[in-house]
Amino acid sequence: MHKKQVVEPSQKTKEEAMDIARATQLPGQKKAETQRIAQGIEKGIALYKKQQKAKARAADKAKKQEEKSKARRQDNEQVTLVETKIETKVSPLPWVLLIASWIGFILFYFLR
Repeated sequence: MHKKQVVEPSQKTKEEAMDIARATQLPGQKKAETQRIAQGIEKGIALYKKQQKAKARAADKAKKQEEKSKARRQDNEQVTLVETKIETKVSPLPWVLLIASWIGFILFYFLR
């Protein structure tokens, strides 16, 4: 079974959350209430960072896939160009052999 990994927020995140909680603190609010608000803000910050990392991973993955598909397209274009060049090249050897064989047959027939 896959266990959920609990990530402890960094000290900087805790301080930021506490600063935000203190800034929004109402008159007469108890310290425990402010700490619970700060914990909620920490969770929100952690969730935001997690979402941003997921977006960055997805964007990086999409970029890599695009680069791979672009490389594949370029390879296919190069192969097609090479195949085209090979197909369009006509060798004179078959024609030379055909003419030589006909000349040979004619000479053989008349000189016999």
